[in-house]
Amino acid sequence: MPATPAPPKSTDYFGYQVPSGLVTTNAGSAFGAASNAQFLSGRLYPAAFLPGPDGQLIPNTDLVTAEETPPTPEGLRQIHYSISPHADFSDGVPVTCEDFLLAYTAGSMPSLFGAHLPLAHDIDHLDCAAGAKDFNVVLKPGLGDRWRYLFGPGSVLPSHVIADNLGMSQEDLVARLVSWDPAQIGDIAHLWRWGFMLGEFDPQMQVSYGPFVIDHVGPGGEVILVPNKSYYGDQPHIEKLVVWPSYADTAELISNGALRIADTTGGVPDWATQPPVEANFEVVSEVGELTETLILSDSGLFSDEAARQAFAACVDQDRLAAISSEKSGMAVTPVFLHSLRHNDPISKQLAPVAEPHRGVDIPAASALTGTTVKVGYLGPDPRFAAMVEALRLSCEPAGINVVDSATESMSATYLEVDPETGLPTIDAFLGAVDPMTEYSTVDSQIRRVEDLKRAEEELWRTVPTIPVAAQPRTFVIDKDVANVVPYTGLVGIGWNMDRWALNPAPTVSGNRDSGRATASTPATLSVSSDREETVKE
Repeated sequence: MPATPAPPKSTDYFGYQVPSGLVTTNAGSAFGAASNAQFLSGRLYPAAFLPGPDGQLIPNTDLVTAEETPPTPEGLRQIHYSISPHADFSDGVPVTCEDFLLAYTAGSMPSLFGAHLPLAHDIDHLDCAAGAKDFNVVLKPGLGDRWRYLFGPGSVLPSHVIADNLGMSQEDLVARLVSWDPAQIGDIAHLWRWGFMLGEFDPQMQVSYGPFVIDHVGPGGEVILVPNKSYYGDQPHIEKLVVWPSYADTAELISNGALRIADTTGGVPDWATQPPVEANFEVVSEVGELTETLILSDSGLFSDEAARQAFAACVDQDRLAAISSEKSGMAVTPVFLHSLRHNDPISKQLAPVAEPHRGVDIPAASALTGTTVKVGYLGPDPRFAAMVEALRLSCEPAGINVVDSATESMSATYLEVDPETGLPTIDAFLGAVDPMTEYSTVDSQIRRVEDLKRAEEELWRTVPTIPVAAQPRTFVIDKDVANVVPYTGLVGIGWNMDRWALNPAPTVSGNRDSGRATASTPATLSVSSDREETVKE
């Protein structure tokens, strides 16, 4: 008898490696925020407004149309959302307002849900009737300038699968969510927080409304995507796309011909300068739009505002940016503002707020003499390691002992209190954030400069985070792949991965699905052209 063919391996397909672990598809959870789940979930659960490659926002009308309407009788701003009648999950269930209500409730009850959706704070209430395709969001007084960033990538999840798992109707789900009663919502919150984890992948839970759906999770933590046949927009050109975590063996992926696209933080990786990669891949390095930031715990050592202020006084952003530049080969700028992207022209108007925080103030930092600050990050990362060492040296004269606490599984979730010790595992987490979604404040407009100044002054007073430097990014792109457009925001270069296509005549041999895609297709997102609108930020 002829031998049975070996089943296909993940390395037999188009591979895309991201600069993070693949932990969850719930980007609104603390786990998702810490591991930048948007790299994966951005095309599983696309945002209401999609990030374009040049900093613009593109209304995702294949999902929902959103527009500001006249204020409420109380004078509150409100946004009307109309979900597309064609927007369905991959199991055929329509996307309805309950999915958005769930995201809002999670973001408004972060401790119960384990959520990290800061802009939910801007919402006063969301009106939703079970099964409705239309709903209104009413914003709090003076807030909501950044409403287009609400319901971001990976944050609107299928509420019906949670209801089904808990044996409740959609009407019951809505009633519980609007009760704001932790006793009624607790089981919903638990499933929202844990049900979308990839370590225990459940295909019944992980249904999507974007162009891709998860087929399965491989033994190495890789996630295998296939086209979502229920998606209203254009179908992806790649029939099977494997997303590999940062810790996957890149050299092995290359030797198997499996790596097509890599999104990395920092400079050009050593493997990208070796043949055959150097000959067959294009390497693009640029300073990204995210801000590498020290996110501080609000428990333990930093439960006190004065302690956070003292620590900020020994953070030398200029030195840390210089170290990052040296290690990455890119000139990244130090950052002294929280709420604006480092390259925002308006930031120059906020110099009077930023400049006092430049350099170190050892007398002020000495309020923490004799303390130890554990700084975590996703390791191993030689660039971050060098930055934390520089931080140790700048804080040492104040008697502060900075300890590098990086691990391969480290994330900002370790800033939370460990029930066994009553203390957080780490005191600060070094990672990248998008100021536009991380902070609830006014929009970046010249007429709002005074409001922005006041917001920055408050952030430097309370010090929930300490901005450090712009994030360097490097993309390694197979020359046989068309329609790849680098993007340095939260969703990364995969912002339009449903448009990626293989050229018909590959220049490199290997185990690749070269016959599974067509080339010469537009690189834009699959939002119907007659409905496309661009909003410049």
